[in-house]
Amino acid sequence: MTVAVILLVYAAGVGTAGSRLLGRARWAVRAPLLGTVIYLAAAWSVLAALGLAGLTLAVHATALGGGLGRLIGACVLRLRDAYATPGGATVAGLGLTLAGAVLARTALTATTHLRAVRRQAVQHAQTARLVGRPDPDLGATLVDHAQPAAYCVAGPHPTVILTTATLQALDPEQLGAVLAHERAHQASHHHLLLAAARIGRQVLPFPLMRAADTQITRLVEMHADDIATAGRGTRPLATALVVLAAAAGPAPGLAAATTGTDAVQRLQRLLRPAEPLSRVRRQLLGAGAAALALTPVLLALAPAIVALGLGRVPAA
Repeated sequence: MTVAVILLVYAAGVGTAGSRLLGRARWAVRAPLLGTVIYLAAAWSVLAALGLAGLTLAVHATALGGGLGRLIGACVLRLRDAYATPGGATVAGLGLTLAGAVLARTALTATTHLRAVRRQAVQHAQTARLVGRPDPDLGATLVDHAQPAAYCVAGPHPTVILTTATLQALDPEQLGAVLAHERAHQASHHHLLLAAARIGRQVLPFPLMRAADTQITRLVEMHADDIATAGRGTRPLATALVVLAAAAGPAPGLAAATTGTDAVQRLQRLLRPAEPLSRVRRQLLGAGAAALALTPVLLALAPAIVALGLGRVPAA
């Protein structure tokens, strides 16, 4: 019971306060991919903690009986004591219900979301190819339209889409930077990171999940900027963002991403690049992401590990 309470407190604490703590992290814009990983690790650790809390409530009445008891021999009594459920079968049933609900909702939400995104991506790519024309030199599909727009569609048929107005608005160097930005989205599989954030938000709309969805949307744009500007300088892409923003309306992709506060932050990053994080700090933050991902599992297993480590039956 104690383990379940700790896991529930962890889920509630990280799910509510995590967004404020991570929101203060100024380093994320200097390492956007690392920031994305940490947001996802924190958000999904909340889901894991809830599911494991349910399982630990049910351990005494289920997993530690029968076969497992014979397997671990004398240690079973210590494990029973560590995971004991005072409420008996009723509390164990509630625990299984909680774990099952978290697992079922996560699986259903993920399946529904991924299918919908895949279907939309296929339809969008097919429509763009029907109304547009491929340009092998650019590696993109051109669509006749008076409004500049550049974006990519992921899925089974990854496609970079440009409007003809984009070709007229940008010079070759700017256009190359925009295309590099869109290809960076595809090569880095940013759509999967966004999907993970949005699934987590739909499963459990804690403040952290909402923040993760919003922040990861912003951070993957910055990560694509970093890839696109490597070796070519930041000014062409910054200029292209300004040009597209000046002409942008309700368009998807890069044009839509060049309006509002996020666009200002992206331009500031491009025009005044910050000092990259040191290798040591990156390693520490990577270890922090791993710790967030593993904490619920370690909390759930800690009593069992201690009991098995002692390796003897507790005195009566």
